[in-house]
Amino acid sequence: MMETTAPILPARDFDETSGFYQKLGFRETGRWDEGYMIMVRDKVEVHFFLHPNLVPTSSHHMAYIRTEDVDGLSDEFTKIGLPDSGIPRVESAENKSWEMREMAVVDPNGTLLRIGQFM
Repeated sequence: MMETTAPILPARDFDETSGFYQKLGFRETGRWDEGYMIMVRDKVEVHFFLHPNLVPTSSHHMAYIRTEDVDGLSDEFTKIGLPDSGIPRVESAENKSWEMREMAVVDPNGTLLRIGQFM
């Protein structure tokens, strides 16, 4: 039986990436010299591999996170003071035509985190 998943995403710089995700309420639970890092918030794990040559504006990496309180997260992340355009950024929660209420965060690596809940 499968129970969880953890995306493995690129990071140009682990210190920058860790600092960004800590602002989102994640904590770093491991970092290895081989170029691997894990960040955790609640039951969500996001893993990172070191990719120093990544160009954030060309990144096509993304992950979807389900939540039961997208509006609460949207409010929390908006208060961090991230811009609403560019990289990094936060996009406030809104209703989507596919019956989801979603928000988005783009991290400093250009990775899109779409966060949503069923309407």
